Amino acid sequence: MPQVRVIGEGGEQLGVLPIQQALQRAMDVGLDLVEVAPNAEPPVCRIMDYGKYKYEKAKKAKEARKKQHVVHLKEIKLHPKTEEHDYGFKMKHARDFLMRGDRVKATVVFRGREITHIEFGRQILERFDKDIADLAMIELSCKMEGRNMISMYVPDRAKIKDVQRKIDQEKKRQEAEAAVATQAAGTPGAMVQEHEKPAA
Repeated sequence: MPQVRVIGEGGEQLGVLPIQQALQRAMDVGLDLVEVAPNAEPPVCRIMDYGKYKYEKAKKAKEARKKQHVVHLKEIKLHPKTEEHDYGFKMKHARDFLMRGDRVKATVVFRGREITHIEFGRQILERFDKDIADLAMIELSCKMEGRNMISMYVPDRAKIKDVQRKIDQEKKRQEAEAAVATQAAGTPGAMVQEHEKPAA
């Protein structure tokens, strides 16, 4: 008859038992016999509430997934003649992505004859490097990929923490100023009344 090493419901070692006897021990306490190490010699089984065990395992896996931040790669597309307003708009998006912990890929797309002036693309990406330096580290700089020039950035957690702290401080300062202004506006001023002079 096959034998198994049995661990009791409290974690105590019950020794090596014939499988039927191990099953009976589990049934006697209203629990299940669960094989936890099938490759051991002999296999190891534990007396436990299998339903509760599965529930706890699923709960732990769910918690682990919650804590795990999935890093996405976000792409920002630019052109050699990107206008100032458009550049600022795209820079804001790139900064938001980095603040969230995502990687950023900046791509300069060359259309038609623009490819003959790759230095314009390089200038844009070098400006991008500078404007994003307070949040990120450059992973890849100004590399040609077909008709595109790319740079890649990874979030720098220490720098992001510092920037976030400054944003929070500025927000608190603005809230305090707004509260003072509201309070001042709500303070009734001295009422000034003009009395008519008695007629002479």
